[in-house]
This record gives sequence, C-alpha cells and structure tokens, in this order.
Amino acid sequence: MATTIQISEDTRDKLSRLKSGPRETYDALLNKLLALVPEGDEEGRYTQAFRVGLLEARLDVKEGRLTPLREAKKRLGL
Repeated sequence: MATTIQISEDTRDKLSRLKSGPRETYDALLNKLLALVPEGDEEGRYTQAFRVGLLEARLDVKEGRLTPLREAKKRLGL
C-alpha cells in the first residue's frame, strides 16, 4: 500500500539528486537514509527518543551549533 507525503520542491530535488538511478523509488531512497540512523549497539537497542536526539545532535554538529569544550567548562565553573 502506498501513501502520499507532503514535501517541498527543494526537498524533492535534494532527494532526487541522492537517487542511485532514475528507476530507484523515493521509498527505497528514504529507507537507505533511515538505515543510517543506528538501531542500537552491543549493549542493546536504542530508544526512539535517543535515536531522534542522536540525529538532532549530528545535525547540530553539521550546522556548526557547537560550544567549544573550553567555553563549556567555563560555564560550568570547571
């Protein structure tokens, strides 16, 4: 069963550029992207909240929303 999702044209264009070929479906592409978010590690499965937090933290790093360690220590009085 298929469904429809709303995405912007810009998002569709970005997804299209990631496809491995013109016959690859967006469903297959999205599943490949989702596989990049780890399910867990040797200690067990991650909770959904942890997986979302991990993805958000990776985006923060990518977009430069970081606090240098020296500044973080200063704020904590260490």
